[in-house]
Amino acid sequence: MLLTVTVFLPLAAALLGLLLPGDDPRLARRYGLCVSLATFAVSLALPAAFDAVSGAMQLEASAPWIRNFGIAYHVGVDGLSLFLVLLTTLLVPICLLSAERAIDRKVKEFVIAMLVLETGMLGAFVALDLFLFFVFWEVMLVPMYLLIGIWGGERREYAAIKFVLYTMVGSVLMLIAILYLHIAHLRVTGERSFELAAFQALVLPPRAQLLCFLAFALAFAIKVPMFPLHTWLPDAHVQAPTAGSVILAGVLLKLGTYGLMRFALPLFPRAAVECGPYLGALAVVGILYGALVALDQRDLKRLVAYSSVSHLGFVVLGLGALTVRGLEGAVFQMLTHGLSTGALFLAVGVIYERRHTREISQLGGLFREMPVFGAFLLIATLASAGLPGLAGFVGEFLILLGTFEAPRLLLGHPKLYAALAAGGVVLGAWYLLVMYQKTMLGPVSNPKNRGLPDLSTRERAVFLPILALIFVMGIYPTPILRRIEPAAQRWLGEFHTKYEASLRLGPGDAPIVIGRDKAGEDRVGNTP
Repeated sequence: MLLTVTVFLPLAAALLGLLLPGDDPRLARRYGLCVSLATFAVSLALPAAFDAVSGAMQLEASAPWIRNFGIAYHVGVDGLSLFLVLLTTLLVPICLLSAERAIDRKVKEFVIAMLVLETGMLGAFVALDLFLFFVFWEVMLVPMYLLIGIWGGERREYAAIKFVLYTMVGSVLMLIAILYLHIAHLRVTGERSFELAAFQALVLPPRAQLLCFLAFALAFAIKVPMFPLHTWLPDAHVQAPTAGSVILAGVLLKLGTYGLMRFALPLFPRAAVECGPYLGALAVVGILYGALVALDQRDLKRLVAYSSVSHLGFVVLGLGALTVRGLEGAVFQMLTHGLSTGALFLAVGVIYERRHTREISQLGGLFREMPVFGAFLLIATLASAGLPGLAGFVGEFLILLGTFEAPRLLLGHPKLYAALAAGGVVLGAWYLLVMYQKTMLGPVSNPKNRGLPDLSTRERAVFLPILALIFVMGIYPTPILRRIEPAAQRWLGEFHTKYEASLRLGPGDAPIVIGRDKAGEDRVGNTP
């Protein structure tokens, strides 16, 4: 019940918000902020009710939805998804608060789009039925398209259409794979189901497993986005309003890496192992490519956008390592990237509101005029660069450690990948510190930069929660890691069990179902 309330409270409020008068933007802003804060308050009860030592799904809610097709409303969280839910409910009110000056038209519609988007994101993180997951996945598409296409920059229509087309291609392939799994499960068991647990017990022959893995992996790789499927991201970020960029980088991109972790890798372990070296290579290329391209950017938003390509390459590398440390680091990096990159996009928005430009060459010496803002931006920059003591360091360290420990079977050259990824950390510090030096330090050479107002009380309230979490998670990550580790261990155990069962199937064999008999022993057979 608690998860259901958390997921659907924003959607219910969005429908109710249609009754708000359209000529009162202040009321719409207050309404959206109150609803999003209420959702965040409800979500804070999740970790309180969560058993930290259990790696199983918890706080589950299940009910039949479309019985004839075996579709159910089934949601739950474990250590891998719990904090992603909290990250989502935290960033939405921050985005709404940050948009008070930036969004000055169709405010009611903007608030409604943000609330619908929040339900879509939360639902995707907690869905345990793949049809339900697909519905939430598609629900996110419409409000994000509107955020870019209505409240974006000069080329907003182009960026919005490009975002939709890329995502739809992956969505269609994923839907085909989901339907194939449903039909295969029906033929083997005689039962219709889209449950994740049912698909987890279903073992496909090698060719079918590879094709389904590629369909899922492509859909999620587009969303991450992984190199070379990343080209929609810079345009979407540059054209989106600040709130859209923050929610896109902070949450939406994580649904790509979360999908790889929750669905693509564990459902098709044999194909995942076969494709592991290629997945690792693409992750490393993305880390280095994103960092090198960021070095050459003149637009602040494009620089931060390409930094996401680099940082999320670390997450994919950690997942591909298939080690406990790699999984822990990947989840932690998702959280810290959402905070640090979200703060960077908020900072770009502050600069743009005052100077109406994002060109680095037009800035310089801003610290003299805006010292509080300069201090906040420095913390976000150093966190993104992975400075020890800040949140960004923990995730990257665990990913590199997990990659270094990975068997050669999985990544091909794990030690080489770890070394190259470490080079990406150096490049990341390079482009981030150069960006900070060119925008904030030195003399005020451009007269337009003189007399700029420092952060207002509202803007400080936007930054403070994020920066406080960056310090807390960097200094004391144990409470989060303690809840992630049991779920990571369980995830790996289930992965290896299904992988071993997959090895028993040849190219011409039919799918089988694995499970446990009454005595608790592993069982493989053609019946559930």
